[in-house]
Amino acid sequence: MRQVISADWLLTSEGFPQQLLMSDVALVIEDGWIKERLPIERLSGEDQKRRVHYAQSLLCPGFVNSHNHSFQSLLKGFCDDADFFTWRDQALYKYATVLSREDLYTGALFAFAEMLKAGITTVCDFFYINDQGNDNARAIMQAAEDLGIRLVFARTLYDWDGAPARFRETIDQALDNTQALMEEINPKYAHNKLFSVLPAPHSLHGASLPLIQAGRDLASQYDTKFHMHIAEGQYERQMMLDKYGLSPIRYLYEHDLLNERLVGIHCVWLDDADIALMARQQSALSYNPSSNMFLGDGITRLREMLEAGISVSLGTDGGCSNNRASIIEEMRMASLLQKVKWCDATVSNAEDMIISATLCGASALNLPIGSLSLNRLADITVVDLNDLSMQPTQNMVKNLVYASQPSAIKAVYVHGKKVQENGQLLGVPEAKVLEKVRHTTKNWR
Repeated sequence: MRQVISADWLLTSEGFPQQLLMSDVALVIEDGWIKERLPIERLSGEDQKRRVHYAQSLLCPGFVNSHNHSFQSLLKGFCDDADFFTWRDQALYKYATVLSREDLYTGALFAFAEMLKAGITTVCDFFYINDQGNDNARAIMQAAEDLGIRLVFARTLYDWDGAPARFRETIDQALDNTQALMEEINPKYAHNKLFSVLPAPHSLHGASLPLIQAGRDLASQYDTKFHMHIAEGQYERQMMLDKYGLSPIRYLYEHDLLNERLVGIHCVWLDDADIALMARQQSALSYNPSSNMFLGDGITRLREMLEAGISVSLGTDGGCSNNRASIIEEMRMASLLQKVKWCDATVSNAEDMIISATLCGASALNLPIGSLSLNRLADITVVDLNDLSMQPTQNMVKNLVYASQPSAIKAVYVHGKKVQENGQLLGVPEAKVLEKVRHTTKNWR
């Protein structure tokens, strides 16, 4: 199917910094892929007839959420303002043990619905309530399919015996189940990349060294990235120093785990040598500033990592360690944190945040998204320039990062299909999502 979408303005990330904004441009889409990008006046007569034009609007690449735990959206508010271990035990572990497969589907609907309303078109769901199988994974995928969001399923590898039994697998179980899911899903959606699967060793405290190595090998075998929580809290760095005399990053390097396929989540407690190693090995970062603030983890050394050439994408993390699922919010928080850390308003800028939220997210997930350019998937967020939060419109990029609200998201397209319009979900009615969330949590205390 051939579609033509245009607006008064288009934000493209591949020409940054020379050209970030273009005016009066149309996108020609075929089977969910951008096949042409050209001035509106150059469209053929037939394409002019089929064109959908958004006046007083900005087309931008769909935002990419490179790290989330969808089921945790159900846990919002149940253990806020607590330290990490109290939060883990009294919210995460407490409720994760009672969630049914239908509840997990509800949590994913809830999380993904909020993301679509905030202009997110792709999410990487780092999921670890596996119950030693893949049926729960399919429930998450069903929620994504019902709403129309693009999903990268980061199937977690977890064998720490201190975690709930639902999280844990033997190395053989984790390897067999993850490989089976990758073989089932990745070839099936190879053309449109609507779903894909990557291995995700949980962390240095949640996964044994052989299990992390198995995740790395799976990523190499199936040509994917592998994701892993690294140095989120100060405790993990100290644990590794006490046990091995090595920082988490150095430990990964010494075991040949620090490579171009690795996307480290958080990476708050890194020193100069760690950053240099990550840059040299071309490992990437998924930065989750709101979650790091919420749990009191600290401030990732974003400025130094960007200066070293590390690719930095943005994630929301789970709903019980953030409470919002908006990459626009993460762009704002990431930039403002650096300004206050360095006492320097010039140390970060909105334009870099746009790149992190789009192109770097695409790189972290190994997907042809993140830019409104040829041969990229047609994931588009339409921003209403008449929205109060986008006024005045003299600097649309700055306003998008620092001022915009969800009310400014006029429409969202995933793979060329409109899935949200004027704040209304087109796949699953918001009232149904609300009803399911209330049913799941009604007796929780």
